[in-house]
Amino acid sequence: MTFVVTENCIKCKFTDCVDVCPVDCFHEGPNFLVIDPDECIDCTLCEPECPAEAIFSEDELPEGQEQFIEINAELSELWPVISEVTDPLPDAKEWDGKPGKIDLLEK
Repeated sequence: MTFVVTENCIKCKFTDCVDVCPVDCFHEGPNFLVIDPDECIDCTLCEPECPAEAIFSEDELPEGQEQFIEINAELSELWPVISEVTDPLPDAKEWDGKPGKIDLLEK
């Protein structure tokens, strides 16, 4: 099992989660973070650290977020690892909680 970054991270990209990850399984894209499912050790440390509440256990994904399992796997192979906290996107607080952001995902 792995943890999955879901839609609410899009256009927010808070990085509080990467600081607690013991295996550096987070990867950073232009406006989204993903978790490498092959590296995640299911330690649960990242989930409570996410201010946007965008990280879920693979088997506890909210309805409609299942596509993010594949998105995390695919993009973790393309994007670089991030292991240190950085500033969120400038308008992250405005985007936090807005539904329907999947079309805004920059790959």
